[in-house]
Amino acid sequence: MSEQDIIFQQYKLYSEQKESFITRSFGINRFYMVLSIVLLILVYLTKSITFAYGIPLCSLLAILGMSCSILWWMNMDSYNMLIKIKFSNVLEEIEKQLPVQPYGKEYDGIREYREDKKMFLFSDIQKTVAVIVFLMFFISLIESIIPIIVKSVA
Repeated sequence: MSEQDIIFQQYKLYSEQKESFITRSFGINRFYMVLSIVLLILVYLTKSITFAYGIPLCSLLAILGMSCSILWWMNMDSYNMLIKIKFSNVLEEIEKQLPVQPYGKEYDGIREYREDKKMFLFSDIQKTVAVIVFLMFFISLIESIIPIIVKSVA
């Protein structure tokens, strides 16, 4: 096997790992999305149920939901960083030894397109959804705490 064949096999393997990693990232995002929807439904279904010390159950679920939203954001951020640095940079370095550089050309094309237009990447949209979900949980928490505060002040 020639050195060029070995480089190509390494490139192919790393490229497949990148795609597998991206697929895993989508699966984890799907998990957080489903978990957030379930928690939001539970928050609204448990508004009238109180937990220990008169604390509404929906408040605890809202705090849990906010925590999940933060974890979701952090998870997306770390996956994006790993994809950009670990995989893309390594693939670009391996490509320099190959006759054609498809990832490098793809990245150049995306960069040029983004310079001409304000474009949201899918990861930007996912992060925006995580922020919106966080705000929904935060508003639910405030709604459930205000009556307790008003009651204790009065």
